[in-house]
Amino acid sequence: MYINLLINIKNAEQAGKAVIKVPHSTMDYAVAEVLKRYGFISRLEVKGRAPKRVIEIEPNMQRPIHEVAFLSKPSTRTYKGYRTLKPFKSGFGLVVLSTPNGIKAANEAKKEKVGGQMLFKIW
Repeated sequence: MYINLLINIKNAEQAGKAVIKVPHSTMDYAVAEVLKRYGFISRLEVKGRAPKRVIEIEPNMQRPIHEVAFLSKPSTRTYKGYRTLKPFKSGFGLVVLSTPNGIKAANEAKKEKVGGQMLFKIW
């Protein structure tokens, strides 16, 4: 699940690791692609064959992850429409949503006029 992915990336950055490997899932890969697009990850690659496929991630030490706040939990899911999406941390943070069009950052979802389930905030 994407929660483990984010915590693994944050811990690897703090420990100074150059590369980390996490088990592959479609959701994790989609979240990692969004993080790469916004500079939190410098390299992203899928290695291996099923069922032992892994995602190899190289964290970006120039833009480390300081904090992650999870907005939806299995017991309490939070949904927002595109009209209510606002910049987070004056544009330096990132809010990630699960939309009908895939995993998107809040600013991408707002441009596409699509809302969805709020996953997490990262800065």
